[in-house]
Amino acid sequence: MSDSAAGIVAWGAYIPATRLPLALIHGGRPDGGAAEKAVAAFDEDAITLGVAAAMECLGQLPRERVDGLYFASTSSPFREKQAAAFVAKALDLRTDINTQDFGGSLRASAGAMLAAVNAVRATPGTQILVVVADTRLAPPRTPLEANLGDAAVALLIGDVNVAASLAASCAITDEIFDIWRGEHDDYLRAWEDRFNVLHGYTENIRAVCERLFAQTGTTAADYARVALYAPDARSHASVGRQLGFASGQLENPLFGRVGNCGTAFAPLLLVAALEASRAGDRLLAVFYGDGAEALVFERQSATCAPARDISWHLQRARPLRSYESFLQSRHLNAVEHDPRGGEGVPATVHYRERNSDIGFLGMRCIHCDTVHFPACRVCYRCHAKDAFEPVRLSDRPGRVLSYSFDYFFPTPEPPLIVGVCEVDNGARVYLQMTDASADEVRLDLPVEFVFRRIHEAGNRPNYFWKSRPLLAASGEDAR
Repeated sequence: MSDSAAGIVAWGAYIPATRLPLALIHGGRPDGGAAEKAVAAFDEDAITLGVAAAMECLGQLPRERVDGLYFASTSSPFREKQAAAFVAKALDLRTDINTQDFGGSLRASAGAMLAAVNAVRATPGTQILVVVADTRLAPPRTPLEANLGDAAVALLIGDVNVAASLAASCAITDEIFDIWRGEHDDYLRAWEDRFNVLHGYTENIRAVCERLFAQTGTTAADYARVALYAPDARSHASVGRQLGFASGQLENPLFGRVGNCGTAFAPLLLVAALEASRAGDRLLAVFYGDGAEALVFERQSATCAPARDISWHLQRARPLRSYESFLQSRHLNAVEHDPRGGEGVPATVHYRERNSDIGFLGMRCIHCDTVHFPACRVCYRCHAKDAFEPVRLSDRPGRVLSYSFDYFFPTPEPPLIVGVCEVDNGARVYLQMTDASADEVRLDLPVEFVFRRIHEAGNRPNYFWKSRPLLAASGEDAR
């Protein structure tokens, strides 16, 4: 085992509230408590999910202390543009940090975590934020689609106040076509299930765990909790038994509630393990993809748990009314007008307004403390000119001042809710509302702000912030 104290300082997860009952996929009607999976809403993607998880992770921690951001995903909306830089901008992080994207494999999250630990060990005192998110797409109405889900995890890696230090790691590399997506593929492609499970998943997971046990002198019984990747619930239980893990050691893989969330799958179970573990526990996270990777963490007494745990995210489910609304949210059904056409927002406009549109920065008058959004040159209260300093609005609560319903805006489940919100520092912003229905909205409703897609004009995602009813840790709205 390594003596380095570098490891996880803080963590956060995000599971979309939108749920697709699996019965809807084949035209059935879901009963209460029926199997479902978490799916990104029509205005969400890997970047917005990652931003949400990162905000849960950082909480009230000083963001100026973050020295790097590593983003891992196999479903980034960009093929040649760094998603990590986009996430860093939305989080209002420093501009002199190191940002990197990790992709190409389902175990890209393990690579990002190891790279972050190594960066901290090389430069003690630094902190690297690892953000992992996936929204993979399978062909509609296929068995693969039913197993997939969407989620994101963020882990702050450092060497001060460490909650779980990295103690050991082990990797196996294997070149195999089991699950893949080519340059021109919209959907995941998969070979025959029995081949994939036997020669891809089972052989590699067993090999990496057995090698880890030999290297560290441990056995399955030495691990208090195990975050084990699996393509499906049956394979998860089978490999767990073959490796000698008791059912109480294995974290619930959440099939039928979340689904296989790709690069975020093992990290999501690791977060669940962190929430349930105690000081002195040894935690094992096992990743899969083009081989397998295993990371061992030793739980320390320090902890910086988010206000919202995994159970909170599981409770805030909003089931879709139909399978067609899911298809529409992913642009998989035929429509008269494709919203991805047109010129889109000019790059010059995006560049000029990125502080407000992506960073959600208002401007505070240094003479009277009035906060303005968007930025302006003259304070409307004291009339001072060009005397402002930036202030971040994204992590402040607000309340609804006015609202209306738009039944014409192309949304999978109308109406679209729009209105004016007052941030707790006095700024007023006109925003769309998300994760809410018409009967939930009221004046003075407490809200929080979330980073979402606005449109895809120009065939590229365009982002802004939206309001969302503020939910307390118990899952009830804050009143």
